[in-house]
Amino acid sequence: MDSLLEVDGISVTFDGFKAINDLSFVMGACELRAIIGPNGAGKTTFMDIVTGKTRPDTGNVLWGEKNHSLLKKSESEIARMGIGRKFQRPTVFEDQSVEDNLMMSLRNDRSPLRVLFYRYTQEDRSKVLEIASEIGLSNSVSRLAGELSHGQKQWLEIGMLLAQEPKLLMVDEPAAGMTGDERNKTVRLLKRMASTRAVIVVEHDMEFVRNLECRVTVLHEGSVLAEGSLDHVTNTQEVIDVYLGR
Repeated sequence: MDSLLEVDGISVTFDGFKAINDLSFVMGACELRAIIGPNGAGKTTFMDIVTGKTRPDTGNVLWGEKNHSLLKKSESEIARMGIGRKFQRPTVFEDQSVEDNLMMSLRNDRSPLRVLFYRYTQEDRSKVLEIASEIGLSNSVSRLAGELSHGQKQWLEIGMLLAQEPKLLMVDEPAAGMTGDERNKTVRLLKRMASTRAVIVVEHDMEFVRNLECRVTVLHEGSVLAEGSLDHVTNTQEVIDVYLGR
């Protein structure tokens, strides 16, 4: 497997607490991966390190074919390099339409002068409609984002990230607060997305993870405890002891 993201022996300590402990992790270019683990296992800190929000004390984070180190890059630089992150709570512009939310997110020149005088093109509109179709909101492009259901807002935010053309998308607990139908649609969306880019899903819901049918990484105390299919990791005694047995 050609690696897109390679996390090599990272550790980070906060006020004497080792949040990440010699963690190594490899992600392929078109791969869907679920990350699970108990609260405090290091899942959020792991994402913070990859996206540049937190600097590790030791180790390295390598990105892309040329293995660029991300450690000295800012959050905005890392985002421009192709890493997108979706937090658990959707953050969309509720008083703007679905179309406008997607338009504002397109990967265009963001210099102040360009933003001030930019006029959307037909190509931009075509891209937006294509993304709206991918996230299942084709019939809602003219609706205000604030009128959408919780699940639809989650899909819109995923679409806003897709508009930036990421090579890796990190999604935090997408199933939280969704109806059963929305959860099923989200599973299908994440699977489709992983056919053209890498997708990491951090999730507590085991049924949702099972439906993703992907490789699973279990974190515990800031390290990788087990990795493999969901059946494999959930039958591992250490995983049962520290996570599933709780």
